[in-house]
Amino acid sequence: MNRITKKIHLQNISEFKSKLFDWAQQFKEITWLESNDYDQKFSSYNTVLAVGVYSFLETDYKNAFAELQNYREEVNDYVFGYLSYDLKNDIENLTSNNINGLDFEDLYFFQAKKLFFIKDNTLEIQYLKEFELEIESDLEAIRHYEEQRDEVISQNRAKCKQIATNFQENSRNDVKIHKRITKKEYLKKLEIILQHIHRGDIYEVNFCQEFYADNATINPFEVYRMLNKISKPPFATFFRNNDKYLLSASPERFVKREANKIISQPIKGTAKRLVNKKLDKKLAEELEKDEKERSENIMIVDLVRNDLSKTAIKGSVKVEELCKIYSFKQVHQLISTVTSEVSDKTDSVEIIRSLFPMGSMTGAPKISAMQIIEKLETTKRGLYSGAVGYFSPTNDFDFNVVIRSILYNQTDKYLSYSVGGAITAKSDPKKEYQECLLKAIAMKKALKS
Repeated sequence: MNRITKKIHLQNISEFKSKLFDWAQQFKEITWLESNDYDQKFSSYNTVLAVGVYSFLETDYKNAFAELQNYREEVNDYVFGYLSYDLKNDIENLTSNNINGLDFEDLYFFQAKKLFFIKDNTLEIQYLKEFELEIESDLEAIRHYEEQRDEVISQNRAKCKQIATNFQENSRNDVKIHKRITKKEYLKKLEIILQHIHRGDIYEVNFCQEFYADNATINPFEVYRMLNKISKPPFATFFRNNDKYLLSASPERFVKREANKIISQPIKGTAKRLVNKKLDKKLAEELEKDEKERSENIMIVDLVRNDLSKTAIKGSVKVEELCKIYSFKQVHQLISTVTSEVSDKTDSVEIIRSLFPMGSMTGAPKISAMQIIEKLETTKRGLYSGAVGYFSPTNDFDFNVVIRSILYNQTDKYLSYSVGGAITAKSDPKKEYQECLLKAIAMKKALKS
């Protein structure tokens, strides 16, 4: 697909990005990917924005990967979108019959009219050729967007005050979060999982629970801003498909392709952050040495190595980092980096299919773990623990794991966020429950703010 490219040197990156995000709100299809300038080895861009749908693919799980492969070949362009966890049913003989309040499609990708890539101090704009004449007018609108917005706010200040008063007085607009299962039920389910582990059915499973709100009214853009401010993760995402939103503060990359190199970076192992620097450092050091947390990570590394070997050139699968500490604003994490090499002819969709769903969100053995997940979890995962990202026209791709995320169906006013953790033979159910609450803090704070 023919695109017109323009490069610009930016003087004030943060100011431009703020205006760019504000300007993007007029579109019904948006993908915003933000690294928050986190120091990461495999970063291609600091920020990416895709807006305006030119073509799209939306489907349920049946033959989803084949349809995605055909769509990519047909458009031969950048496509942005997501893969829901329930695409597992396209790969294996599995089902998803639990509660589904969000009602997102299993797979959605779109070819954007307008693309913006920011790397260091350079903005690269790529518009489809037929929208070339809109580049300069859009840039002008972005540069002056804040002034226009401030003028509108000033003119409507009295009206805004009245709206704010009504909002405070109307309790129906409060986001009241409910637990899908009680603590007692959670602990009982973990005992069942531990029985499976002791019998040898599995040796690790990622068990998740949902927190949700009915009749929820939020401003998705402002909630995302707050969530990103609280967490500052390397894989923040704002995704909109009409009335459906993903507001994500994910710290985890699922898989990336750079030419013939494949990179997967599973997370397993979590510790909270402390204000006291000495005690915070001590917690990180303890996490790095924690036998239980390391075993969780290593089990998934073995699973990822096996999955990568399905498409890899023989002997090319390597563990570049094992259980390395990465620190974020809310938590310390153990992250491993596993890589492989593939041939030029290896299809990108097939690589993702061979790895999906990611081992960090299932467990091992993968199929047995997914069967137990379906039996014991009460909510259909949908986009949670799926992946969001993009394919490039050169066959590269980059996808994040959808965790630490708020999902919102604006029409149905249904809001959801889920959290979970890896359960192994050494797991203490009460500690696992506390880890879930720790992972939920950022979403709770963002919604309260």
